[in-house]
Amino acid sequence: MRKKLLLATIAALALLPVQRAAAVEAEAVVSGYADIAAAAYGESLETAKALETAVDALIATPNEETLAAARKAWIEARRPYQQTEAYRFGNAIVDDWEGKVNAWPLDEGLIDYVDAGYGTENPENPFYTANIIANPKLSVAGKEIDATEITPELLANELQEAGEIEANVATGYHAIEFLLWGQDLNGTGPGAGARKASDYDTANCTNGNCDRRAAYLKAATELLVADLQEMADAWKDGGAARKELSDKGTEGGLATILTGMGSLSYGELAGERTKLGLMLHDPEEEHDCFSDNTHMSHLDDIIGIRNVWLGTYEGFSGNPVKVASLKELVEEKDPELAAEVTAKLDATVAAAEKMRERAETVEAYDQMIGEGNDEGNATVQAVVDALVEQTRPIERVVAVLGLESIAFEGSDSLDNPNAVFQ
Repeated sequence: MRKKLLLATIAALALLPVQRAAAVEAEAVVSGYADIAAAAYGESLETAKALETAVDALIATPNEETLAAARKAWIEARRPYQQTEAYRFGNAIVDDWEGKVNAWPLDEGLIDYVDAGYGTENPENPFYTANIIANPKLSVAGKEIDATEITPELLANELQEAGEIEANVATGYHAIEFLLWGQDLNGTGPGAGARKASDYDTANCTNGNCDRRAAYLKAATELLVADLQEMADAWKDGGAARKELSDKGTEGGLATILTGMGSLSYGELAGERTKLGLMLHDPEEEHDCFSDNTHMSHLDDIIGIRNVWLGTYEGFSGNPVKVASLKELVEEKDPELAAEVTAKLDATVAAAEKMRERAETVEAYDQMIGEGNDEGNATVQAVVDALVEQTRPIERVVAVLGLESIAFEGSDSLDNPNAVFQ
C-alpha cells in the first residue's frame, strides 16, 4: 500500500510545471553594474585615505621605513582603483573626471628636480622643467604662477594640464608616485625610482626644498582623496553617475557596460598601454613607470573587465559583492557565446597572472618590453593577444542583445602599426 502511495505521489509531482530559475532582468544587470562601481570606488576612496595617513607619517618622520610604508600604501591604493577602469568608457561623467586621478604619462620636470638626461626644454611644452617645488613664483609662456603656497587648489586649477598640455600632469596617482619613487633612470635595466626619504627631511635635506616637496605631496594626496570622494558619491544611490546611467534606459545602460568592456580591452589596454610600449621598446610608455608596478595595474584592469561581466567584485576588505550579471543575461539568449566570453576573459586573466609572476620573480615590466628580450616580449604579447581575442566575442554580445552597433576605442598600434613609426 505504501509503495502504491509513493508511486502515485511521484506521478503527481511529475505532472507539476517545472520551476525554472527566474529570468535575469536587464534592468537588474544595469543596476548591479552600478552597485559594483559603488563598491570599487568606495574602496578606492578608503585605500586613498590610508595612503594619506602614510604620507602624513612620512612627512612627520622622514626615514626609509616611513617612505617604504607610503610606497606600499600607494601600491595598495592602486588595486581597487584600477578595477574601476571599465567604467571610464561609456560613462561620460567618469571619463571627464578620470584625468584628475590617472592621467599619464607626465613630464615630471613640471613638479620637481630631474636628472640632467631629462633635458632642459621641450619645444612642445614650455612647462617641461618649470619645477614648481623649487620655484615659488615663475613666469612661463606668458603665464604668471604664484606657487608660494602649494595647495590642492593650486595643483588642480593652475598646474594640471597647464598651457592645455596633457603631459603637464600635476595631480593624481602618478604625480604622487613620482614624489614617492622619483625618476626611474634605469631604462630597460633592473630597478625602479630610488628617491631617498631625506628628500623630505628638512633637518637633513637632500636635493633642496624639502619643505615644499612635502607640501606638494600632502596637497596632491589630499586632492586625490577629494576627487575619489566625488566619484564614490556619484555612484551612491541618487548620485550623478547613477542618474546619468538611468537616464539612458535599459538598452543604453547595457550599451554602456559593453562599451567599457570592449574599449578598455582593445584600444586602451591592449593598444595604448601595452602594445605601443612593446613596439617601441620604450619604458616611458609603461603605466606605473616610477614604481615598476605596471604589471599589477594591467592585471587589475583585466580583472575589472571580468568583474563587470560576472557581476562580482571580490574587493580587498572582505566584503564581496555579487549582483545580476551580464553573463547570466547572455546565457539565456546564447549559452555558447556566454561560455566563450567567460573562457576568453579567464584566459586573459591567466596571461596577466603569468606576466605578474615574471615581474615578481624574473624582471620588471619595463625590462620585459626591452628590445631583444624575446621571452619578456612574448609574455607581454600574450596579454595583448588575449585582450584582442576577448574583444571579438564581446562584440558579438552586442548583436545577441539586440543593441545598436557600438564603436570600441581603437589604437594605431593595433589598427595601423605603420603610423606609430611615422
